[in-house]
Amino acid sequence: MNPVLARSTHSWNLLVARLEGAGETLPPFVLRLIMGWEFWESGLEKLRGENWFADIQQRFPFPFDQLPTGFSWTLSTWTEILGALLLWLGLGTRVAAFALLFVTFVATAAVHWPDMWSMWSDLAKGYAIKDMGHGNFKLPLLFVVMLLPLVFNGAGKFSLDHLLSRLLGTGEARRAIDDPLAWSLASAVLGVPFLMLLPKFGVALLVLALLLALAGRRRSGSPEGAWRTP
Repeated sequence: MNPVLARSTHSWNLLVARLEGAGETLPPFVLRLIMGWEFWESGLEKLRGENWFADIQQRFPFPFDQLPTGFSWTLSTWTEILGALLLWLGLGTRVAAFALLFVTFVATAAVHWPDMWSMWSDLAKGYAIKDMGHGNFKLPLLFVVMLLPLVFNGAGKFSLDHLLSRLLGTGEARRAIDDPLAWSLASAVLGVPFLMLLPKFGVALLVLALLLALAGRRRSGSPEGAWRTP
């Protein structure tokens, strides 16, 4: 290899390695701060305000349209408040982020999704902050995009999750696994909240998750071995 090219490649690799090193701490920490603040504010607003869920009861997805509005209000309020606290602490981050992801999908279906749409061009009009008669799901979608890295990648190194992992030694031998079971899990993580917004798409994702899980088990040779770290 050309010496100049070799040095350039080496310098680039060092740059990328250091960015990735910092990336294990800084981006998830910023996401946790921002998303924690957004849901903390939303939860406190509900805690201090009056229950207006009765006005949109019929727009909630099943089964929340069948539940008492007081229960739904309390559940949403404390999921947001406790979820925000857990994000800030970096404790149980994946579970907290998934719970807030689910709440976001329910809120999108009940408040931000267009009442009627027949074409993708109609739906695209709802990608907005202000509702002009076509919905306004831009902000919830951005929340989803920001929560997904926390669900899949966790809280990062500056967190109680990371501290507990080091103390218990649970993360020392773990490495990323990219196989059918990994994509089965990813499909399930997305499929469950999508049941609240686009039920048919959510079911399709869950069916895909099942098929991928079966493929992964068949490849591994046994149900028990499928989930073992290689």
